[in-house]
Amino acid sequence: MSWDDDLFALFDELEHRAEALYDAERIPELADRSRSEYAAVTLASRLMSSLGAEIDLDVLGVGQVRGELQRVAAQWCLLRGNGQDWVVPIAAVSVLRGASDRSVPEVAWSPLSRLGLASALRRIADSGQRCVVHLRDGAAHDVVLGRVGADFVEADTGRAGTALVAFGAVAAVQSRED
Repeated sequence: MSWDDDLFALFDELEHRAEALYDAERIPELADRSRSEYAAVTLASRLMSSLGAEIDLDVLGVGQVRGELQRVAAQWCLLRGNGQDWVVPIAAVSVLRGASDRSVPEVAWSPLSRLGLASALRRIADSGQRCVVHLRDGAAHDVVLGRVGADFVEADTGRAGTALVAFGAVAAVQSRED
């Protein structure tokens, strides 16, 4: 082996060592970057990647709701299970089971997914069918939804008249069993 072969072998060895040191320094940086990027993942984005899946939600004031995830928006989701539909504000979800390991960032969502809870409640109100409005305090009211405001919905309770229900108090809206 000539001296220039020895010199190139030495340079190759030094280059490999430098790459190994660089990689060793980057591992914690990459792990930290991964953690900080995951901090931007929302519950809604995890739900969005779970469309069509059977999931379980623990809902404040209601308990466990199980069903197939039919629709997801930034503020609410729709589950279908046991012949009933459930509109659940995401803020009322305390635990989610059965979600995909992935997430879908909001920039990839359909514009329809940006519709708020008011849009979902308007659709229910337009149907004119009775539903059960579950509140976060555990109360449940058998009603027909009426007009939908910016942060409340009118609920016709029948004999007790019309009540205004604040969106912040709603845990879930359940279709009545067939």
